Amino acid sequence: MKKQRVTVLGSTGSIGTSTLDVIGRHPDRFEVFALSAGRQVDLLLEQCQRFRPRLAVMADPDAAAQLAQRLQAEGLPTRVMQGPDALERMAAHEEADTVMAAIVGAAGLAPCLAAARAGKRLLLANKEALVVGGELFLSAVRTGGATLLPIDSEHSAIFQSLPEDRASWDERVEKIILTASGGPFRTWEPARLREVTPEQACAHPNWVMGRKISVDSATMMNKALEVIEARYLFGLGPDRLDVVIHPQSIIHSMVQYRDTSVVAQLGTPDMRVPIAYGLSWPERIESGAQALDFSTLADMSFESLDRNGHRERFPGLALAWESLRAVPGTTAVLNAANEVAVAAFLDRQIRFDQIHAVNLATLDAVAGSKPQDLAGLLELDGQARRQADRIVRSFS
Repeated sequence: MKKQRVTVLGSTGSIGTSTLDVIGRHPDRFEVFALSAGRQVDLLLEQCQRFRPRLAVMADPDAAAQLAQRLQAEGLPTRVMQGPDALERMAAHEEADTVMAAIVGAAGLAPCLAAARAGKRLLLANKEALVVGGELFLSAVRTGGATLLPIDSEHSAIFQSLPEDRASWDERVEKIILTASGGPFRTWEPARLREVTPEQACAHPNWVMGRKISVDSATMMNKALEVIEARYLFGLGPDRLDVVIHPQSIIHSMVQYRDTSVVAQLGTPDMRVPIAYGLSWPERIESGAQALDFSTLADMSFESLDRNGHRERFPGLALAWESLRAVPGTTAVLNAANEVAVAAFLDRQIRFDQIHAVNLATLDAVAGSKPQDLAGLLELDGQARRQADRIVRSFS
C-alpha cells in the first residue's frame, strides 16, 4: 500500500496535534509531508523531530528563523519557510496527497483555497473556509477536483449518516439536526453572563479545544458557524437545518429522513474519531479514542432551543439563519466580527455578553456583498474587522 502523504496546516493546535496522534498510530499508512504553525517553535520542533516532514512553515518570521536554526543544529533535513505565500504553496504542493486544514479563523481561507484548486484530499476542520468563502470555496473544490471531507465532529457525523448517493440527499432527507452541548453556561441565568471570565468560558465541560473555539462554544456562536457550514457542505436550505442541545455530547449529529426515521452517529467526545475517519475514508482505522461503554453510559438528554431560556442565553445562534437569508457575503461579515469580539473578550476589553452586541452592530454597519474572488473576500473581511474594532473601542 502506498503511504498517504499528509500536510497539516495548524499542526500545533488541538486538531493538528490530534491529527499527528492518529498518523503516528499508522506509520504503514501515512507519512507527514509538511507542517505549519504560527509562533510555537518548541512544539513544532518536537513534531519535526518525530515526523521529519519535508517542509515546515511558520507565520511569524522570527519564529521561522529560530526553528530553522534549531533544526540545522540537530541535523534535521526539514526545510523552513515563512509567511502566507509559503503556506499557500505548501497547501498546494504536488507531492502531498492530503491536507488537514486546521488553522483557526479566516487566516486559513487562502491555503484552503489553494489546496482545493490543487485537487487535494482536503480534510476541513477550518469552518471559516465555508462560512467566509461559501460558493467561491465550493467552486474551487469543483474546479480542482478536490475531495472535501468534513472534520468538525458534527459535520463528520452528518456525513456518516447521509446516503452514499449525494444526488439523493435533497429527495430523501427531511432535515439535518446538529447537536450542541450548550457549553459551560447552559444552566446559567442570562443576566449572569455579564460576569463570565475568559477562564470560565474556556473551561468546556466535554471537549478539549483552543481558547477561541471554547469561547464560541460558550456563546454557541460555534453552532451558528456550523449551521452555515452545513448549508454549504450538504446543500440543504436554512429551513432544513436544526439544532438541539445534547449536554452529554455522545450523539454528534443526526439526519432525519422523509419517512421520519433518524440516523445518528454516536461516539466519545474525542476529535481523533472524525480525524481518523477523514484520513481513512471510505475505510475505517483505529483512532486511539476510548470506545463507548453502554453499560456505564449516563442517560442521554435533549433540550429544545425554545425552552429553558436558551434563546435568551444564546442570542448569537439565530444569526446563522439570518445571515444565510441575507445578501451573500453577510456570513463573512458575521465571522469577522465574531473573531474580533472574541479576541477582545479574551483580552478583557469587553464583557462576555458584549460579544453578541459587537456582532449585531457590525452586521448593521457593514453591507454584505457577493465577492467574486479571494481579494474581494479579504476586502469584505477587513472592512468588517475594522468596523468591529471601532465598536469594541466604543464599549471600552
